[in-house]
Amino acid sequence: MAIKCIFSANPPAISSPTSIHNRGEDQCVGWFARRTRPVHLRLSNGIKAKARAALNSDWRAVEIPHQWYNLIADLPVKPPPQLHPKTFEPVKPEDLSPLFPDELIRQEATNDKFIDIPEEVLDIYRLWRPTPLIRAKRLEKLLNTPAKIYYKYEGVSPAGSHKPNTAVPQVFYNAKEGVKNVVTETGAGQWGSSLGFACSLFGLSCEVWQVRASYDQKPYRRLMMETWGAKVHPSPSSVTEAGSRILQMDPSNPGSLGIAISEAVETAARNADTKYCLGSVLNHVLLHQTVIGEECLKQMEAIGETPDVIIGCTGGGSNFAGLSFPFIRERLNGKINPVIRAVEPAACPSLTKGIYSYDFGDTAGLTPLMKMHTLGHDFIPDPIHAGGLRYHGMAPLISHVYELGFMEAISIPQTECFQGAIQFARSEGLIPAPEPTHAIAATIREALHCKETGEAKVILMAMCGHGHFDLTSYEKYLQGKMFDLTFEEEKIQASLAKVPQVVP
Repeated sequence: MAIKCIFSANPPAISSPTSIHNRGEDQCVGWFARRTRPVHLRLSNGIKAKARAALNSDWRAVEIPHQWYNLIADLPVKPPPQLHPKTFEPVKPEDLSPLFPDELIRQEATNDKFIDIPEEVLDIYRLWRPTPLIRAKRLEKLLNTPAKIYYKYEGVSPAGSHKPNTAVPQVFYNAKEGVKNVVTETGAGQWGSSLGFACSLFGLSCEVWQVRASYDQKPYRRLMMETWGAKVHPSPSSVTEAGSRILQMDPSNPGSLGIAISEAVETAARNADTKYCLGSVLNHVLLHQTVIGEECLKQMEAIGETPDVIIGCTGGGSNFAGLSFPFIRERLNGKINPVIRAVEPAACPSLTKGIYSYDFGDTAGLTPLMKMHTLGHDFIPDPIHAGGLRYHGMAPLISHVYELGFMEAISIPQTECFQGAIQFARSEGLIPAPEPTHAIAATIREALHCKETGEAKVILMAMCGHGHFDLTSYEKYLQGKMFDLTFEEEKIQASLAKVPQVVP
C-alpha cells in the first residue's frame, strides 16, 4: 500500500511532559574527562593577563550549559507555523505522533525561552563538552591580518562533529517513551554516525539512509555507523517505495537529503514501533545545538572578547543556529552588535538563490509544509564534496531570522573552500570536514579585508567537525581533480515550479 502522508487516522494521545530538573552544582570536568581545571582556549601572548586570569580562576566560565535556548521566545515576530499537507491548516501535536516522541513534539512547538537539559543527557555530554574555543593565531600570522580569529571546535565529540549534541537527547526521549527503533537520513555521514553512537548508548536499533553520492565517497563514515550497530542503506534504495520510484526513473541518481528523508519517514510511518530522527532543519534540533553558542558566550566573556563577525556554514542550518542563536539573543538585548553571516555552497544556494515559500522538507512530499528558503523539494544538487550541505531548503527558523534581517548569507564554490581548508590545516594543524571549509573560506575573506582596511576585528567561526574521513576529497583537490559545480538556473526553475502554492 502506498504511503501518502505521515499522519495516522487514530493518533495516540499526547501525554504530559515529564518535569526535568537541573543538575545543580555538579562540577564539569571539561574537554578531557580526567582534567579538573581545564582550559579550553589556546591563549596567545597578546591576550591581556587580566583575561587569562579570569579564564583560569573561574572554571564556571566554561561549564556545560544546563539549558537549551529557544530563540523563538525573543523574536519580535514569531515564525510561520508548519502546515498539514492535506488541509493547509497548522500542524497539531497529534499529527506528528507517528514520527516523534511527545517531548520532542512539545519542544518543536514551544515558546518557552529555556528548556532544561536532562541529567542523563548532561552525563553523556560530559564525554566531550565543553568543547574548546581556539584562537587561530597561526592562521592570523599566515594571512598577515590585524583581525583576531577564534573558532569553536566541535570535532572533539565521539562522532567528530556537532551532531551528537542533538542525537543524544533525541534518542534519550525516544528511549524514555519505550521506542525500540529509530530511522534517519544522512548526507556526509556525520549525523548518521552520531545517531548510531547515541543508539548504542541507549540500546535502540538504528537504520540509516545515506545519500548515494556520500555513501560512495565516504565509506569509512558508513563503517563508523555500522561499528556503532546501525544498518545503512544507500539512498535512493529499493527498500522503500519512494526510493524505488526514483531509481526506476534514474538508476544512477546520486541522491539527496530530501530523498533520504522521504525513505526514512516512509519507514517510520509504516512501523508502529519505529520513530524518525532528523539531524537538522526542525526547531527542536536547532534548540539542542544552542549548547554550542551558550558555551561560547561564556568562553568569550572569560577572555574579555566580543565578536564583531560570526561565521558558520549552512546546509540545513543546525550548526550555524547552534552557535549564532545565543549571540542573536544578546544582540536583540542590545549588548552586542555582530555581523552574523551564513555561508552556503554555490551549488546548493537555498538562502541566496532560493525563494521564501512553504515547501515539503522531503522529495516525496511526506512531511508537513514548512515556510523556508527553498530551491524546490525536487531539486537534486550536484554531488559536491560537502555532502552535509546538499539540502534543498534551509531551516524554517533560520529562514525567518534571515527575513527579519538579523543575519546575512553568501555562497562560495568548493575549490575556494578547499584552498582555505589547506591553509587552515597547514597553519592550525586541524583538517576540517568539507562542510566547515565554507566558513573557513568566508573567514579568510573577512580577515584579508581587515588587512586592507587595518581593522582589528574579532572573527568567531563555527568549526563543526574534522575531516579525517573525508581525505578522498582532499586528494581530489590536491591532485587538481576538483572542479566547481554550480546550479543550473533551468534546473532550479523546474524544481521551483513544483513548490506547493499555499495562500497564508
